[in-house]
Amino acid sequence: MKKQWIAAVLAATVALTATACGGADTDTTDDSAKKGGTGAAVFNGQLEENVTIRVLENDTAIEKGYFKELIDAFNEEYKDKGIQAVDANMDQYLDLANDGPYGYGPDVLYQANDIIMKYADGKHILPLPAEEFECFEQIPETAWNAFHTTVDGAEYTCGIPVNVQAPMLYYRKDLLPADWESAWDEDKDSVPDMIQSWSKMYDYSVARHEANKKQYGYMKSLNDMYFSSGFLFSYGGFIFGNNNTDPSEIGFAAGEAEKGAQVLSQLASAMNEDCIDDTITTNAYSKLADGSYFATISTPDVYSTFLDELTKAYEEQEGLSEWDAAKKAEENLVMTALPQLPSSGDLTDKNAEQIVSKCMGGVNGYAVSSYTKAPNACLEFVKFATSYDMVKRRAHMLGIAPARGDVAKEVGGTSEQIFKNLDAGNIILMPSISAIAQIWTPGQTFFIDLAQDVYRADNEKKYKDLASMKAGLEDMCKQINEAITTLQ
Repeated sequence: MKKQWIAAVLAATVALTATACGGADTDTTDDSAKKGGTGAAVFNGQLEENVTIRVLENDTAIEKGYFKELIDAFNEEYKDKGIQAVDANMDQYLDLANDGPYGYGPDVLYQANDIIMKYADGKHILPLPAEEFECFEQIPETAWNAFHTTVDGAEYTCGIPVNVQAPMLYYRKDLLPADWESAWDEDKDSVPDMIQSWSKMYDYSVARHEANKKQYGYMKSLNDMYFSSGFLFSYGGFIFGNNNTDPSEIGFAAGEAEKGAQVLSQLASAMNEDCIDDTITTNAYSKLADGSYFATISTPDVYSTFLDELTKAYEEQEGLSEWDAAKKAEENLVMTALPQLPSSGDLTDKNAEQIVSKCMGGVNGYAVSSYTKAPNACLEFVKFATSYDMVKRRAHMLGIAPARGDVAKEVGGTSEQIFKNLDAGNIILMPSISAIAQIWTPGQTFFIDLAQDVYRADNEKKYKDLASMKAGLEDMCKQINEAITTLQ
């Protein structure tokens, strides 16, 4: 039960800004504290007067206008209480640990769980009384766990989940071959085979490029550890041991993870050299819109960006009105779950059993800075921002997958798919420990090398078989371990 693991929020005798989520110097055995009671002054329910809350949101929410709606609605609601929320006007990747102590950080921040929990380790954010939130019972335990930490036997919640991040397949329905129902729907379930199977996606990618050298099927930068690691997880790989809490055990090479590396290598062979670096990641919006790419993978929160780009393309290419172009874009841009993988790890194996694709995921949410001078006002803002109406509005405007079950049910579609995969263990949430910061560079180095290998001469290839791919993954794990131990 969630109520059993949401623990002491504040200590009764010492200001919480001195302890925050990263530790506690006080006795937290008091029953009221363990129930999330008002044991300390920092969250005492007395709203600070005539204060301005600086809120750090992500760039997409700002660009698409959601953030303005949020702060406008909050300011209208609290205008008689002397509280105003404003855009912190800071880079979304601001380092709170370095800037917060000097008063340059935001009061409230919206970030992924791994970033928020990194700040928790350094006592830069406040533990929150999660049970006081109206959304508490609507959010699954898995999502709460992403913001959960235990210190000296006491359990704390350091962020309020808003949306679940997980890779999704984006594709253009109007770029399917005209004969797809007869040629690309073997099981006759009215769903294109390439959407259900990575093997079929590979076949279609090869066929599409052979028909037109300027066009490709599936395209994605392999150097992105967040997206590429899921292929390793699908065959037994993992991040850290003991349910991602023990960084002394690094599992990217575990099981038959090399099969996932082989799948990535095969997919890269149907792309171009843009898959080696960030090129495909940055141009995917425009290339999907102009028809150069048939499919890619990204997260739900950028759905609106893909949609806007496709709408613009229809206006320019077909002379449609903005309304007609937007309608056509909504009809043809599809976001769905990832295709299945062959158990053999060979996309050319036509007889292999199909297995579910796993992926790395995360949970984005709100946290409150330890350095704020208005913690109670900040808490009110976070409660407002995580309310049913605001999360539903966020889902509508940005296409996010809500962490709230009631909103996810209302939104339907991919949100329900993501919840199903989360519950089934097919979304591996980024560990909420500081060691996660050390996986990205070694991982990127390996995946870049794997992508480059496709374009090397045969006598220069490094990854000719599963054994060599296994060795490459083991070396990556070694580099991650060295990075972690060096910084301890």
